[in-house]
Amino acid sequence: MPISLIRVLGTCSVAAALLLAPLATPAAAVAPTEAADGQPTLAPYVPTPQDVVERMLSMASVGANDVVIDLGSGDGRLVITAAKKFGARGVGIDIDPARIAEGQANARAAGVEGRVEFRQQDALQADLSQATVVTLYLLSSSNVKLRPRLVGQLKPGSRIVSHQFGMGDWPPDKVDTFTDANGTSRTLYLWTVGANTPRP
Repeated sequence: MPISLIRVLGTCSVAAALLLAPLATPAAAVAPTEAADGQPTLAPYVPTPQDVVERMLSMASVGANDVVIDLGSGDGRLVITAAKKFGARGVGIDIDPARIAEGQANARAAGVEGRVEFRQQDALQADLSQATVVTLYLLSSSNVKLRPRLVGQLKPGSRIVSHQFGMGDWPPDKVDTFTDANGTSRTLYLWTVGANTPRP
């Protein structure tokens, strides 16, 4: 077969493969995976871009009197940013010991290890009572599982910010849809816990 024809057929095969491939799904929208120790997680690890992190914290009006708990804290960037840029205290909770170690190392490098801590823990069993702000980048189904714990433990006035995913039939107080620095569409949801917060 002539080389030129092989090249054409090869190109067609690649094009066909691309057409038949499933559309890309945001990594945080796929099924939950496992942590390094084999435990199931509430969402796969997908770092939130730094500009989105800062927008989440701004949306929650984070300040020096706040305690920010990030459920599924990954490399720690959200609680580190809350401490370094917004003056808050932060607690990162993650089920994966590798992520906890990474967060601790990053906090030391950022010089905020005295204002943040990391706990290897299942978010569904975490004590959230000290939080004034809780941040999430989990799946919708995971948010719904967490909702009883959130509304049961958080004090009135506490804020919850979720990146990309809602909280079942609990309507958010505010929705912010924007394009991040990489050109990706993002949506943030904000809830404020109050006396009229619907119980699941």
